[in-house]
Amino acid sequence: MQPGSHANRKALTFIFITVFIDLLGVGILIPILPFIVRQFNTDALSVAMLSASYSLFQFAAAPVLGWLSDRYGRRPVLLISLLGTAFGYFVFGAAGTLWLLFVARIIDGITGGNISIAQAFIADVTPPKDRSKAFGLIGGAFGLGFIIGPALGGLLSNISLSAPAYFAGALSLANVVLGYFVLPESLPAEQRVHEPLSFSKVNPVSTIWDALRRPRVSSLLLAVFGFNFAFSGLQNNFSLFTLERFGWGPTQNAILFSLVGVIGVIMQTAIVRRLVPRFGDRRLAIFGLGLQVATYVLIAFVPQAWMLFPVLGLLSVGNGFTTPTLTGLISNQVSPNEQGSILGVTQSLNSLTRVFGPLWAGLAFDTIGVGAPYWSGALFIAIAMLLVLNSKRSADMPEAVAQPAVGISTGK
Repeated sequence: MQPGSHANRKALTFIFITVFIDLLGVGILIPILPFIVRQFNTDALSVAMLSASYSLFQFAAAPVLGWLSDRYGRRPVLLISLLGTAFGYFVFGAAGTLWLLFVARIIDGITGGNISIAQAFIADVTPPKDRSKAFGLIGGAFGLGFIIGPALGGLLSNISLSAPAYFAGALSLANVVLGYFVLPESLPAEQRVHEPLSFSKVNPVSTIWDALRRPRVSSLLLAVFGFNFAFSGLQNNFSLFTLERFGWGPTQNAILFSLVGVIGVIMQTAIVRRLVPRFGDRRLAIFGLGLQVATYVLIAFVPQAWMLFPVLGLLSVGNGFTTPTLTGLISNQVSPNEQGSILGVTQSLNSLTRVFGPLWAGLAFDTIGVGAPYWSGALFIAIAMLLVLNSKRSADMPEAVAQPAVGISTGK
């Protein structure tokens, strides 16, 4: 089938739903996670370690899932990983001990790298010039899940603390059934890798190192790390910041993050896709990073609470410009049979930032000052912007390896 066909649009709709459900599940657990852990341990470190366990195992598993999808196709690996996510949520809901909660989050972390497979699917079925627009839809699904998830988790917790996890598991399981019937294969057999699996190819450290040795993507991958390192620190630390500086509680933070989510959805689903053809991925990524440098500095020194609303709104605009365009730039630098692997590396880097970003933000908050995570975050994003600027020569080269998107195979 040709790109842009009805089958392609239906498949992309399923990918959007998949990412939305993934982020909805993550968001559902945000308001209830501390209360669930407190049934077994009141130590705050336990909550942090439970969240970190998910990201650590996602980091380890993402390259494996990416390689498997390059070898065996996107469809079977995506459906199996979604089934694993559903199982992880059901275990979490039924867990009667702290160690079983960890097992559940580890299961979900192992299968949570399916975002990279979703991105590879998009790369398979869209031409290089349109990929950032399609990746923007993924960003929109992220934002929508981030808006609805926490509110839904709080509502379902009135039934029981296990209800949100069971609901997320049921949604994931229903998505597996839907995908079995509507999701075709996007990677033709002739474009798959045929080398046997080796540890060096799926070792997340070696795969990241190998990717960083490639001139066409190294600067962009490091930019992704710097940008998300700062952002993950903000997400984890912001409630402490507003409590310490302005005396805010959960309600004010929820309203502010809902605003950020709404702006993110609008940016990545409606605005970025219209601006990419005119300005290009690189210019929009640089503009978005520059805007975030300014907003992070403003957050660190903002004197009044109400000012956080326009500042965080601008930060969300910058984030909306940056996320899909950086992914598009990376995707366009590799061949079709490497999409799963390189986007798996990107997912691994993102997982690492969700481990180390919050740790840095907490350390800076405790030892330097309440604004330190944000002005230091501005430094990391400024470095990311310089790295994207440094990638200009590679980005401007004729894309010999970037092939036109292929149509979706109907074989299952």
